[in-house]
Amino acid sequence: MAPKEVASDVFHLSLNFANVYFIGRPGGAWTLVDTATPGHAQRIYEAAKQIYGPDARPEAILLTHGHRDHSGSAADLANFWDVPIVAHGLELPYLTGKSKYPPPDPTVGGFMALYGRFVPAWSCDFRDRIRTLEPGVEAPGLSGWEWHHTPGHSPGHVVLFRRTDATLIAGDAITTVNLDSFFAVAMQRQRVCGPPNPFTPDWPRAHESVRRIAELRPVTIATGHGIPMSGGKAVQQLAELAMNLPIPAHGRYVQEPARMDENGVVFLPPAPPDNLPAAAMLVGAAAAAGTMFAVAARRRKRTDRTTEPVA
Repeated sequence: MAPKEVASDVFHLSLNFANVYFIGRPGGAWTLVDTATPGHAQRIYEAAKQIYGPDARPEAILLTHGHRDHSGSAADLANFWDVPIVAHGLELPYLTGKSKYPPPDPTVGGFMALYGRFVPAWSCDFRDRIRTLEPGVEAPGLSGWEWHHTPGHSPGHVVLFRRTDATLIAGDAITTVNLDSFFAVAMQRQRVCGPPNPFTPDWPRAHESVRRIAELRPVTIATGHGIPMSGGKAVQQLAELAMNLPIPAHGRYVQEPARMDENGVVFLPPAPPDNLPAAAMLVGAAAAAGTMFAVAARRRKRTDRTTEPVA
């Protein structure tokens, strides 16, 4: 898919359920926000060329957080462009190989929990490229944008906010698709939802971060998962989410969060019992259904290309 402009000088590219964003006016300074999973560097590079021209080079690559689906292609792009990778200081242990994130909790249930069982463990070392966001200082190439610390989904998670038009780049602090529902993900049904359940190890902080985001009063919400939303429905759904963030009924981090500091993970609550065989069967069924949806989607795209006029 080609990148799409979702707000003034903000371009969105969807890559396997994960989103990346290009922020900046064509012909001027720009920054890449997040990089999807490993293996997408070429597609991101081609999208940058479409927006900014063949010699395009960002000021930096900014990571809302370091999870695999946001940092996976960062090293390849940073090395190619010779630019820094910027993140909050509390993400550094996980971006320099010093610590691993708290393990995901598959026992919370839902589609993403099942999918997460088959996601390989992620470790990276960006220490030659990494730079830290400084309090009160704009991120490189992001004039007019604020960054806000929004922990919970990860300890150093940040969102970006532009007050002039109330545009929010939310990472995974909130999403615009219900990741617990396979069909919502497959059909990309838009709804403002909380962070991915199995990958959120601190629910009290996650809820507080949603409240903080709602206080910013964004009108356009561009998240790490789901199609960006804008307008009254997005505003209303975010307000409702801030009042009542759905938290899993059970799970490893529900009663007691993981604890992390500037050195990484310092405490993990015990893992609850896990019925893996039954879950594996469900994943197999979901994978088969997903294949059918993907084939149908490709057919629809081919049909659209043959029937829609070229602008």
